Amino acid sequence: MKQALSFLLLLPFNMLIAQTGFISSNIRLVKDSNITVLPKQKLQQHAWRGEKLNAQILLTADKNLSAPTVRTSALVSGNGTTISPANISVGYLRYVKTDAFVSGCGYRKPQDFDSSLVADIIDNLPPANLKKGQQQSVWLTVKVPADAAPGTYSGTITVNAGKQIRLSYSLEVANRTLPPPADWVFSLDLWQHPAAIARVHKVALWSEEHYRLMRPYYELLASAGQKNITTSIVHEPWGHQAYDDFPSLVQWTKKRDGNWHFDFSRFDEYVEFVMSCGINKRINCYSMIPWKMMVTYRDEQLGKDSSFQTTMGSDLYRESWVPMLKDFTAHLKSKGWFQMTSIAMDERPMKDMQTAISMLKGIDPAWRIALAGDYHPEIQQDIFDYCVASRWQFDPAVLQERKAAGKPSTFYTCCVEKYPNGFTFSPPAEHTWIGWYAMAKGFTGYLRWAYNSWPADPLNDSRFTAWPAGDTYQVYPGPLSSIRMEKLIEGIQDYEKIRILQQQWINEGDSKKLSSLQQILGAFEIAKLEHTPADKMVEEAKAALVALQ
Repeated sequence: MKQALSFLLLLPFNMLIAQTGFISSNIRLVKDSNITVLPKQKLQQHAWRGEKLNAQILLTADKNLSAPTVRTSALVSGNGTTISPANISVGYLRYVKTDAFVSGCGYRKPQDFDSSLVADIIDNLPPANLKKGQQQSVWLTVKVPADAAPGTYSGTITVNAGKQIRLSYSLEVANRTLPPPADWVFSLDLWQHPAAIARVHKVALWSEEHYRLMRPYYELLASAGQKNITTSIVHEPWGHQAYDDFPSLVQWTKKRDGNWHFDFSRFDEYVEFVMSCGINKRINCYSMIPWKMMVTYRDEQLGKDSSFQTTMGSDLYRESWVPMLKDFTAHLKSKGWFQMTSIAMDERPMKDMQTAISMLKGIDPAWRIALAGDYHPEIQQDIFDYCVASRWQFDPAVLQERKAAGKPSTFYTCCVEKYPNGFTFSPPAEHTWIGWYAMAKGFTGYLRWAYNSWPADPLNDSRFTAWPAGDTYQVYPGPLSSIRMEKLIEGIQDYEKIRILQQQWINEGDSKKLSSLQQILGAFEIAKLEHTPADKMVEEAKAALVALQ
């Protein structure tokens, strides 16, 4: 049966806002380039219990207006049950500077930084005012409670912009339930950058205040279904590509007698904190193949910090890394974390990976290894958490074996891919598209660097040296979510819904529906994005899935 979330907009003839109504949540406003889409008076969406729904209202001022605000009421069903207004959040889109893809990765020339202002930040506060002809979009999020009784709910939205404009809507809750994010199968891995949070909030790194400020960021990430804790076991594992430092959580010390000592107390403190925020499935440790092959340590003899550079597999490399890994192995086992921890590498050559694998397995054959990079069939059996670049796919038989063994087998996008991607100029639906693509190709999830590796002024300028704008972060200081983040979650929810339906139809032996589902998913090929917009592909697939139910 087809279910729907319906919004009905009621506008008085003497309204103070022209062209007000619902537009697709896949539309991103560009400052001073007003869209000409005619807002619809009615919006229909399919809703499961436990699902989070996105909607966007466009306000166009026909005169100078004071700050517009939006207020929501409770939703009440015909039998008197209610959904609290707390389940409906209102956000006001703010603009941020962006650029364009240009050539993707690589440091940019000044002309490559030509910018525009695009709506991406979902702020809690409305704009101070609207000038005549200016457009403002309002982001609505409806969280359908997991225990909501199926049925039709009705309520009101009141827009205050010089005069009250009353909006009414109804919500049809389907008799299906989406599990909570902690139970989603989709493996989301957005890499966290704790030092960036300390910098933007102007607090001391690892202070009590720093941890307090980090909590809402990590809880927001947990609510997206994040599985991995990003940890650093050396200083600057990525060679200081980002604006902020990436300090090690492990203190390396060269004792006066020449032996190594390793202090894991900061690592423990941080991991326990992130787990308390709801991210507790896996710990990925970066990296025993750092990008610049540097190790920073405390030299007890000299009484100062020092560093050395080495080469993979050299005597110096082994003399430092073998003691560290032996101590780390014992420490993780004492904490009960060994079975959930991987030594993680990022885009490293296969030869270096083979050396690392040999070293780790020599210390303990049970060591788990993670790699984000190109696909190497020669080593895939040794990689527990394997994330391939979007241009790669696993061999179908290998993928089936990996999934049966419970090995995360995911894909990632970065500055290389023009599409699909999550830059601040990317079409929002591309992030939703990612969830559909993962399901279509059998991937277990998606990885991205990074969740919050901010440039100098992230609330105003998303551009950064070597990558297309927005590549380094998906949320804003606050924390404030973004169109990109919310559309990514939407795609993950779609992945989970498809997975549940697919399993039901397998159990029921419904070959007709399974065949129809495969036909829907067959549309999701990256090459098609060159000619077919992501929003068209996603909306058609969503409608087909609803009809199939």
